[in-house]
Amino acid sequence: HKYQAVGSGFIVSADGYVVTNYHVVEDADEIEIVTHDGSRYNASIKGHDAKTDLALIKIEADRPLPYIEFGNSDNAKVGDWVVAVGNPFGLGGSVTAGIISARGRDIQSGPFDDYLQIDAPINRGNSGGPLLDTQGRVLGINTAIFSPGGGNVGIGFAIPANMAKGVIDQLMSNGSVARGWLGVYIQPLTRDIADSLRLEETRGALVASVIPGSPAAAADLKPGDIILGVDDAAVAEFRDLPRLVADRKAGSKVTLEIMRKGKIIESQAKVGQMPDDTADLAAIETDTEPKPGRLGIQLAELTPGAREHFKIPEDADGVLVAAEEKNRAAAKAGIQAGSLINRVGQDKVSMPEDVVSRVREAAREKQPSVLLLVEYAGERRFIAVKFATS
Repeated sequence: HKYQAVGSGFIVSADGYVVTNYHVVEDADEIEIVTHDGSRYNASIKGHDAKTDLALIKIEADRPLPYIEFGNSDNAKVGDWVVAVGNPFGLGGSVTAGIISARGRDIQSGPFDDYLQIDAPINRGNSGGPLLDTQGRVLGINTAIFSPGGGNVGIGFAIPANMAKGVIDQLMSNGSVARGWLGVYIQPLTRDIADSLRLEETRGALVASVIPGSPAAAADLKPGDIILGVDDAAVAEFRDLPRLVADRKAGSKVTLEIMRKGKIIESQAKVGQMPDDTADLAAIETDTEPKPGRLGIQLAELTPGAREHFKIPEDADGVLVAAEEKNRAAAKAGIQAGSLINRVGQDKVSMPEDVVSRVREAAREKQPSVLLLVEYAGERRFIAVKFATS
C-alpha cells in the first residue's frame, strides 16, 4: 500500500540542503518539496540520524536558494517569544506564535532527549519545520506534540538548534553521525539507592554494568561506581552522561570524576565510537519504591545443575536466588527466583554467605535498605530493598 505523507522542513544552504525530521521522510520512495513561492523540486536523502530524529535532504535547483541560519538555543530562556513555521495538516505554509514553556524536556523518544517545550500551536504536518526567534533565526526544529486527542493542546517539543547543528554538520560531510561511547549501562541514583550507600545527594549516574572490551572496561570502571562528571561538566542527573559522552570524538580522552565506596577518584577513559546497532549507552529504569518487610529470599551457590534449571548462561556469575517469598521485600522490589545477586552495596559476592554477612552488616548499622546488584535475563540493575521496620 502506498500512501502520501506531509511534513515540513527548511533550507539551510544556497545549494539546496534542507533539514527535516527523519520520521517525515523515513521509508519514502519519493520526496517532493514545495517551496513558499510554489516551486516544486524532487529531493533525495543525504543522511539521517534516528537517535535525534533528524534528516538532511537535498534538492537540485538551477539557481541559489534563499536559506535560513541557526541561532544559539543555549541563550533561549523560558518566556522568550518564538514563532513556529510549517505545513499543518497539509494546508500550506502557516505561522503560529507562542513562548518557550520549558527547557531540557525528556519525552522518552530517544537517548539524547533535550527538547525545548513550546506553547506555539503545532499540529500534524508541522514536524520538521523551524522554530524561530524574534530575529528570524532557527532556535529549534518542531518535532513532537503532546496530544491526547490528536490536536494541539499547547504543548509542543522542538529539538534545540545547538544539538541539531552538530548532527546536521556531520550529515552534510559524512552522511551519518559518529558519537562517543563508553560502554556502560547506567541508572538513576534514586533516593532509596542513595540512602543505601549513605549518600546525601542523588546526583550522578550509577553504573549498573560495564560491557566487556568497552572503553569503560579499559578504564577500570566497575558496577556501583557513580559518575559525577565528564571533564569539567557535571553529571547532575543520570541522563546527562549519554549526551556528554556522545558529544566527544572517538579516540579523544576524557577525565571521569567517580565516587567509589564513598571516595572521589578520577579515571581517564579513551572514548570509543558508538556502535550503530546498539543502545549500550542507555538507561535502565528501575522501580525502587520503599517496600517494608524482610528480604525474604533463599540463596544458593550457582552450580551447573542450577544453571541448567534456570537457563543461566555460562558467563554469568553471582549468588543464585533459588526462591523468593511472595509479598516480602525482595519480591516486591522485583527480585525473583533465577536472579543472580552480583554485588551487595559495591562489594562483589560469589557465595551465599557473602550476601548474608553483608546484609546483616547493613542491618546492624541500621541502614534503611540494602543495595543489591541483580541480574535477570541478561540485564543487570541495582535495586534498593527496604529492611523490615518492625
